[in-house]
Amino acid sequence: MLPLPLAGEGRGEGLPPEEPEKQTGTLLARIQQGYGYRRRFHWLTPRRIRTLPDHSRKNEFVRMKQLVVIGGGVVGVTTAWALAEAGHRVTLVEREAALATGASRANGGQLSYRYVSPLADAGVPLKALRWLLDPDGPLRFKPDGTWAQWRWLASFLAHCRGPVNRRTTERLLELGAFSQRCFADLQRHAALDAIALRTPGKLVVYRKEDEFARVAARLSARGPERALTREECLAIEPALGDGGAQWLAGGIFTAGEAVADCHALSVQLGERLERHPNFEQRLQAQATGFSVDRGRVVALKTDRGELGADGVVLAAGLQSAALADQVGVRLPLYPLKGYSLSAPINGVHRPPTVSVTDFERKTLYARIGGQLRVAAMVDLVGEDTRLDPHRLAALQRNVRETFPRAADYDRAVPWAGLRPATPSGAPMLGETPLQGLWLNVGHGALGFTFSFGSARIVADLVSGKPSPIPLDGLQLRTA
Repeated sequence: MLPLPLAGEGRGEGLPPEEPEKQTGTLLARIQQGYGYRRRFHWLTPRRIRTLPDHSRKNEFVRMKQLVVIGGGVVGVTTAWALAEAGHRVTLVEREAALATGASRANGGQLSYRYVSPLADAGVPLKALRWLLDPDGPLRFKPDGTWAQWRWLASFLAHCRGPVNRRTTERLLELGAFSQRCFADLQRHAALDAIALRTPGKLVVYRKEDEFARVAARLSARGPERALTREECLAIEPALGDGGAQWLAGGIFTAGEAVADCHALSVQLGERLERHPNFEQRLQAQATGFSVDRGRVVALKTDRGELGADGVVLAAGLQSAALADQVGVRLPLYPLKGYSLSAPINGVHRPPTVSVTDFERKTLYARIGGQLRVAAMVDLVGEDTRLDPHRLAALQRNVRETFPRAADYDRAVPWAGLRPATPSGAPMLGETPLQGLWLNVGHGALGFTFSFGSARIVADLVSGKPSPIPLDGLQLRTA
């Protein structure tokens, strides 16, 4: 078993009403013995402890746990950070040599806190049939020979009902708003300065008049979204006119939505994490299973030995399902394969300023630093990360038609990644039926957007606190 510091024993319920000097000694002893004071007080000395106001001495303790987070993508790294900030000792296990090499590598980069409608909706099955008949359509299906694919599809179709979609969307909107606040907190504490962050707003454009009218009619007059005519869309994003835009029926604009480099954020936060006082190590290892004692996870097995732990958080995307299955926990995850192009921008190009999503073609465009990131497609083809030349050619035709002057598409770098999705479209957060095994998985195409909020939720739950937002629809039993 790999040597790890032992977690502290017992619980901290605040200081007893003793003399000041005795209180000071007790507090200092608890900190030295492995209790995690809130991180902002990690510098406390006996003299400084005496100066704390009374309320700072009450209910500030968190029982420090030894925790392992599996997964070095944006969800895993933000989870490790949130747990370290909550006062726990954390080890991050990632099988690759570098962070964020999977679904976080070259995703769309949009932080869409208010555009969170899950794929499962009442009209999707009929649309899916049309998409499948279109060789350049956004959806592709190929049987992969597994029962898991058919189980996932059956459950997905069961969620394709209006009332179910509305309930899921409401919960995801709450999670998105909470995640936006958590991202602001993260920026204040971690000072991430190399992530190409912009807040240009998001414009969802529609090609069909009836679809646009239906969505526009549902907007709240007091909400942040605004329905725009074709002319208003061109005014807010002139680059849409470079391809003619005869197809444009209208759009929905949301101010304040952001874009950033998910890969760069994951890497830089990982660097900040390495210097965090509660961070133990980043271990390059393949997680292979769990050691369980009397119904509780006590260690993570890896190809480099065992890691003793008070708890393990699964944040490893699709790998999480195979690991959980070993201890009788079935996670309804399936990979939604997506593609992206990262095309360089120079002085002769006119990329879109705002973040743009083409609703019908399921394609998004976001300027990230000196590149235009174009992400699209939902392929249900199993765990296949190969670059399909036919899909890439279709994506090239699409982007050249929509934004012909936006970037140098001849030098675009292609990418394909697998987004771990639940049938409902909502992530699974919280503890499993097996004590000490926690989930932060199943975010689908919104892993970047939800990562900050879901990390905070899991950190609070692991710490014995209630979730900061309702978890109905965001747990394993409702996935």
